[in-house]
Parts: sequence; structure tokens; C-alpha cells
Amino acid sequence: MWAVVVACLIGAALSEPTTYFREDFSEDFSSRWVSSTKKGAEQGKFKWSAGKFYGDAEKDKGIQTSEDARFYGLSAKFDKPFSNEGKALVVQFTVKHEQNIDCGGGYVKLFADDLDQKDMHGDSPYLIMFGPDICGPGTKKVHVIFNYKGKNLLTKKDIRCKDDVFTHLYTLVVRSDNTYEVKIDNKKVESGTLEEDWEFLAPKKIKDPEAKKPDDWDDVEKIDDPEDSKPEDWDQPEHIPDPDAKKPDDWDDEMDGEWEPPMIDNPDYKGEWKPKQIPNPDYKGPWIHPEIDNPDYVPDENLYKYENIGALGFDLWQVKSGTIFDNVLVTDDEAHAEKVGEETWGATKDPEKKMKDGIDEEERKQREAEEAARKEAEGDEEEEEDFEEPEDEEEDIDHDEL
Repeated sequence: MWAVVVACLIGAALSEPTTYFREDFSEDFSSRWVSSTKKGAEQGKFKWSAGKFYGDAEKDKGIQTSEDARFYGLSAKFDKPFSNEGKALVVQFTVKHEQNIDCGGGYVKLFADDLDQKDMHGDSPYLIMFGPDICGPGTKKVHVIFNYKGKNLLTKKDIRCKDDVFTHLYTLVVRSDNTYEVKIDNKKVESGTLEEDWEFLAPKKIKDPEAKKPDDWDDVEKIDDPEDSKPEDWDQPEHIPDPDAKKPDDWDDEMDGEWEPPMIDNPDYKGEWKPKQIPNPDYKGPWIHPEIDNPDYVPDENLYKYENIGALGFDLWQVKSGTIFDNVLVTDDEAHAEKVGEETWGATKDPEKKMKDGIDEEERKQREAEEAARKEAEGDEEEEEDFEEPEDEEEDIDHDEL
């Protein structure tokens, strides 16, 4: 009996999720986060706010970019650095672009413990960068960038981010079997293997440098029909003198030169003649370059692994400010992250939308009232212009009749 109890306790302890970092910005963040001063006067400030609309005035408070066309740098160190060796690494947070962002980042970065927080900037070495990035209609993507042996590797896939004004939950899962998953609002939007979707390693196969296409290999699928010949009446000029044109009566050959009729398109012009195409009897299909094992390929079972993960930061540029970040979580448990996501974003997303819809409805009514008032004022002005006070008419008197 005791063995069963002990086994259950051990199993529960082993399955307990590890939370490396969590921040819900439920109180003023300035004591736990360090602002970068690298950009000087161009460094923007974060403010503590739930924004103009929200699901819960307190729970939805986060850090909000507050100045247009500014760099933003804010970071926090973990209680102690850690390694994700043999475990999953989950990075999760919420983003709300309530300003309907036109160009700016909405991502986070994981750093090693030696990050110089006051000096953090775009070129500061990081381990992972993850989150949405929007700039104009052409860039609306989720960045997933891994640093591997000093190089920042961008994903080969195009992962589209949300581009509305509401809060969205972004989750990155990196597993110890070198697979990954990206979720938005607790739903999978992309997944795969690290080796296939990033250029961590040299390719397994390369084209055989010793192989070359045989000289007699014919890869031309169609050829000119040798039996086809150009018709005798084919060659016609593209333009001809207008037969209906007449020399103007006032044309003076001595003054104006010899008159020539204007040119028009020739209705009989057939263009360049080309013989008909027929299947090439010697066609062998496209030549495929044979491949061999790449001698430079070296497998790595630890693509997923990072040592000394010690800080998380927001290192951004925004043209139009107003983005709110909240509910930051770094853990080793996917199920735990999903549960936290539902307890935070999931609990307030519908009330947030309801509040935004109410604001939009009030603004619509106000616009309609202002438009009606404007039209009424314009109508009153027109009536005043149309109405003229009649002049006093003196009665004509015939003095002879008096």
C-alpha cells in the first residue's frame, strides 16, 4: 500500500510543471523590469494600462507602448538561469494591437543570463525570438528565429499572424525530440521539425559533383515541324499607306514638301511566321542531377537545446504605438501553458470584444448625430439665403385725379 502511495507521489512530482518565468503585470512593473537606455532620446516608454477596451480592467493590464516612432527595450531576468535539456520549452504571451498597428514588432526574445539589460538593443545576442511582426500589407508574419552557433536562423515557412485590434495568445513549443509547434489562441497554426524548417545543418544530400548531363541527352520536348513551310503570301508589311487619305487642298509641295499619305495597320499583316511544333522523337525528359550523401552533413540531436536561459525581453521598433503585452509565461509543460492561456486570454477575450463592440456602436451613433446636425445646419443656412424680405412698395398716386 505504501509503495503505491509513494509511487503516486513520485509520479505527481515528476509531472508537476516547472514555471521558469511568469508575469501578468497585475501590479506596477517598474521594480521587476529594466528599461534599456541604448537609444537615448529615441527610446520609447512603456506604460501600465489595460487600454481603451478590455475584458477585465485589472486582469487585462499590461505594458503598452506609448510613443510613436520609437525603439522599445524592456527586459526581466529569471530567478535563476536554466537549461531545457531533455524537456519541452514553452514561451507564451498575449499581444493586443489596439491601435491597428501599421508597422512594428510584437515579439519577445529569450536571452542568456549575461544580458546587459541597460544596453539591450537590436544587435544584442539572443537565443530565441518569437512573435508577430507587421509592416504594411506585405509583412504580417509570426517570427520564429533560433540562434545556432552564433547565427540567427529564420524559419522557411510563412506563418501568418493576427492583424486585428484584439488580444491574441501566441505560444511556441520546442520539444526535446527536435520538433516544434506554433499556436495562436491555443490552436495549432504550424508544426514540424527543426532540421527541416530551419537551416541548422548542411543538407543531407548534395548534387554529385562528378555527374554531368550526357552530351546526347535531348531534353527539348517540342521541335519545329520539318514538313511545315511558310505560305507564299505570308510576308506582308505591318503598316500600309491609308488608301482613303487625300492630299489637303492647301498643301504646298514647295513649302510643305512632297505629300505622303499617313500609314495605317495592314489588315493582311500576319506577323512573324513560325513553323508548327511537333513532339520531339528523341526527347528523353528532363535530366535529373543525381545526388550523393553530403560529406559536410553532421547530425545534431540537440538542435532544440539551450543552456543558461536567463532573461526575457521586448526589443522593438514601432511606428504607431499602442500595443499591449501581457500574460508572459515560460514553462516546460504544454498542457500547463494551454491551461494558463484559457484562464487569462480565454477568460477575457469575449468581454473584451463586447466592450469594443459597445464603443464602436456609441461612436457610430455619435457620428450619425453629428452628420444629422450638420445637414440640419446646412438646410437652415439655405433657407435663410432663399428667403428675402420684400421691399416696401409705395402706392402710385395720380395727382390729377385728386
